[in-house]
Amino acid sequence: MAKEEMILVVPRSLLDGLGAFQGLSFEVDRYLPAFLDRRNNRFIARSAAENDPSFKQIIPYSLFVHEGRVLHYVRGKKSGEQRLVAKGSIGIGGHMNDHDEGLFALDLDAYRAGVEREIREELVLPGDCPDRIVALLNDDSNDVGRVHLGVVHVFQLPSPEVRPGEAVITDLAFLAPAELRARRESLESWSQICLDSLDDILARA
Repeated sequence: MAKEEMILVVPRSLLDGLGAFQGLSFEVDRYLPAFLDRRNNRFIARSAAENDPSFKQIIPYSLFVHEGRVLHYVRGKKSGEQRLVAKGSIGIGGHMNDHDEGLFALDLDAYRAGVEREIREELVLPGDCPDRIVALLNDDSNDVGRVHLGVVHVFQLPSPEVRPGEAVITDLAFLAPAELRARRESLESWSQICLDSLDDILARA
């Protein structure tokens, strides 16, 4: 039997203690150091985490920008999150798992390494791409959001030459903000939240 994936979580009570919010918070320094403090996070089985809202799974959610246009894609049928299949997205996201850190918790350096791994699995990018963490994302309005917590990254790309690295990533295209807003209703909820504050996100990138 294959070993079950172990993924990074923090207690929901930690978010509540720091100040729970709905949507985006641009106060990264208020939340992220606590989430990535080894004393506050740990790995648990994914099957348990997906059904236990007393934990929040830490998910890097990365937007890719070239000359003001944002990468958009559609999640294919092989997506690990079946509730998001066929939804449009402007964020590449993935769990931090115990392959990213051999101990029992995760710090900032290990988190950064995990983000790099996830992105390189899902996209083929044009060389080195600087990024900035600009926001935290929390959406308690649905079952998926209640057990996840996003860390919003923005990558500035030197070229639009991006290819999918996995079959789950389909219909890649860079779209202007106005084009994305025209597709808002087809986007997954996290992408809708980011799109609604896209000007602020890009200004901080």
